[in-house]
Amino acid sequence: MNKQQLASKIWESANKMRSKIEANEYKDYILGFIFYKFLSETEVTRLKARDFAEEDLPSLVEDDEETVEFVKGECGYFIAYENLFSTWVAKGGDFEISNVRDALSAFSRNIDPARKRVFDGIFDTLRTGLSKLGTDARSQSKAARDLIYLIKDIPMDGRQDYDVLGFIYEYLISNFAANAGKKAGEFYTPHEVSMLMSEIVSWHLAGRENITIYDPTSGSGSLLINIGKAVARRNGDPNSIKYYAQELKENTYNLTRMNLVMRGILPDNIVARNGDTLEDDWPWFDTVENKDETYDPLFVDAVVSNPPYSQNWDPEDKELDPRFKFGVAPKSKADYAFLLHDLYHLRPDGIMCIVLPHGVLFRGGEEGTIRKNLVENRHIQAIIGLPANIFFGTGIPTIVMVLRKQRESSDVLVVDASKHFVKEGKNNKLRASDIRRIVDAVTTGATIDKFSRLVTIDEIRANDYNLNIPRYVDSSEAAESWDVYATMFGGVPKAEVDALDRYWKVWPSLKGQLFGEGGGSCLASMTDDVAATVKANADVVSFLAGYRDALAHLPAELRKRLVDDSSQVDAVAEEDYIAERLRDALSGVALVDGYDAYQALDDAWTGISGDLEVIQTEGKGAVRKVDPNMVIKKKNGKDVEVQDGWTGRILPFALVQEQLLADDVKEISARDSRLSEISQELDEILDNLDEEEKSSSDVFSDDGAFVAASLKKAVKSIGKHPDGDFERGLVRAQSLLDEEKNLKKARKEALVALEEKTKEVIEGLTDAQCDELLAAKWIEPLQSDLLELPNAVVSDFIAKVVALNAKYATTYSDVCNQIAEAESELAAMLGQLTGNEHDMAGIAELRKLLGGE
Repeated sequence: MNKQQLASKIWESANKMRSKIEANEYKDYILGFIFYKFLSETEVTRLKARDFAEEDLPSLVEDDEETVEFVKGECGYFIAYENLFSTWVAKGGDFEISNVRDALSAFSRNIDPARKRVFDGIFDTLRTGLSKLGTDARSQSKAARDLIYLIKDIPMDGRQDYDVLGFIYEYLISNFAANAGKKAGEFYTPHEVSMLMSEIVSWHLAGRENITIYDPTSGSGSLLINIGKAVARRNGDPNSIKYYAQELKENTYNLTRMNLVMRGILPDNIVARNGDTLEDDWPWFDTVENKDETYDPLFVDAVVSNPPYSQNWDPEDKELDPRFKFGVAPKSKADYAFLLHDLYHLRPDGIMCIVLPHGVLFRGGEEGTIRKNLVENRHIQAIIGLPANIFFGTGIPTIVMVLRKQRESSDVLVVDASKHFVKEGKNNKLRASDIRRIVDAVTTGATIDKFSRLVTIDEIRANDYNLNIPRYVDSSEAAESWDVYATMFGGVPKAEVDALDRYWKVWPSLKGQLFGEGGGSCLASMTDDVAATVKANADVVSFLAGYRDALAHLPAELRKRLVDDSSQVDAVAEEDYIAERLRDALSGVALVDGYDAYQALDDAWTGISGDLEVIQTEGKGAVRKVDPNMVIKKKNGKDVEVQDGWTGRILPFALVQEQLLADDVKEISARDSRLSEISQELDEILDNLDEEEKSSSDVFSDDGAFVAASLKKAVKSIGKHPDGDFERGLVRAQSLLDEEKNLKKARKEALVALEEKTKEVIEGLTDAQCDELLAAKWIEPLQSDLLELPNAVVSDFIAKVVALNAKYATTYSDVCNQIAEAESELAAMLGQLTGNEHDMAGIAELRKLLGGE
């Protein structure tokens, strides 16, 4: 299975196993065990690379000082054979929780002094929490053994596996965050926000050789890692990046170190620290006695952070701290304290991105002073307003602020991305296209209607340094307006037709076909069928054809790059390449949003990259592989995993059946159609019976449905020559039920046979057939989605015109006439009423008001 499938399986099982343990705590156990497995297998891999054989591993004992020192030199730590993860697995039922405790204690005393900062105390959270896995040693052993067996198949024995391991680790952390409520903010920044910040930072650092990046509130380390990956993708050498991380909470600090080490980052490139960022700033002195000699202030190329929002802190005497030269944040809100800390640690040509609550843009007092100083000193490059509910556990509105130590420009780019997201469960989520739209705006400083604007410092001064986004960018929908003249006399206002100008520029001949002169300031609708007129218009037809032509080359190019060279494709770089080709192809195409095309590509890429991963790991033969389809079913009150048919490792059965077994599928579809006809005819027989016949307990169940056994009994009692419609209906119904039963049996057998046949076909595919099916799975759906985009534009335009025509179709005069007609009808009806003299007097007065007399 690919990394997505493996991660999903592990999460599903882990979530069931955690029972009543809080998600925020359980993450420390499973992630700790994964890290121990990583270290254990890394040691074995490196020793085998130094000519150790499998049979030599039992000689890894703590008493052999020479071997211990050698391993520590290779890995930075030593794990004895009896404490290896693989040894735990081999113990099976003999594994005990004491094995874990002994191993973690041994690890602590066998760390290379040069790697102390990376590994010292890294398993403290796991070790102290083992008792929570059960009420006694037996239950704890079982829980730990279950975890070990759950994660034993995660690949982590080579450079190519760091991506799989990292993906699974990130996937588990994000899912634990989704289940951890407000505590999620302590250790996790949503992946999409990380990617947004990563792209901005990597754009600024492109071309630099040796890079330092720093996260002063590192959490799980995922934000720092994503920045590093994005920078490495542009610069090419992941080992040229040095990571600095600081975290206040010890268990989260351990998480940071584990995450960094497992991504294949060299220990020498990891400098992590457990401390209070605001109270205990860098550097990390070797000793207090010689700190004046070892003092080396930390200045880096990039700082990224997602600090706790509006946290209390101690501002006493902080005006003496060089970090806070622009002002000291208030005691109840440390937001600007974190920001100024980050800014202080930037090199002159560095860049920083920080996530903050929206209030930092407009709150007064000390924060207003700091904000003014940041603006006047040209430090703020961009402010990005994010969608609400984008962070786990809080719906507080947030921003990403981009700052620089030195800038020539004093303008500030203000971006309102609050409307660009997709709903996912309780949270909102930035899509790939949303991220790219924001990054493009920031990197180009572009002013885009209802999205972004480059604001001058003079305008900010005029607003008293209030940076609240709606002051500068109005992303709200235009308020609905009504034209008084058109409301009174009919027609469509010219101004509202002109508001569709972007369409008229592309389809100039269409306007005259839809609207003609109507007198005054209005136009008249020229067609009753807007959709037909639009779709037949020559300019619209040309627009659709031009779009198809622009993308006509894409399937062949994608086939060559993805299918023909599937074993060599770099999935990340390839998506970027195709995205650029898409951008170039659509650069001259109007009306279609290029970001929608990018989103279609990214949606398709999830499946494509997963398949490429499997092919590159297992070879092209994986396309011919069929696996048991395992499902969870109840057996004796317990969830048991059992096989339910087959599934293609890469190729979906439905796709193969559609492409290569169409006749078999058609035969089953014919049976389905006949079954549908039978159901309809039985319903008609039931509808034609009267209530007395329907209530016959011998024939019908309580809900009025046919019962086969009762029908047989009823038919037998009336003989072979029915006289009435009721009897004939029963005979026909029985015939249909018999046919239905036979069809269902035949259909079931045919489905089983089709599944077996599909399995045989997949396993016997030729290379050419494999390529055709991969193209059908990867390229055809993507091309179809891309070709649908201009059709969506046309449909959206049609809807606008139809709504515009309907808006003024009924004039005020029409409404008045309808009211008058209704009043007249009511008055006439009132005139037919009778009653006593008081009733009649009241009715007469009402008729008078209605104009009935």
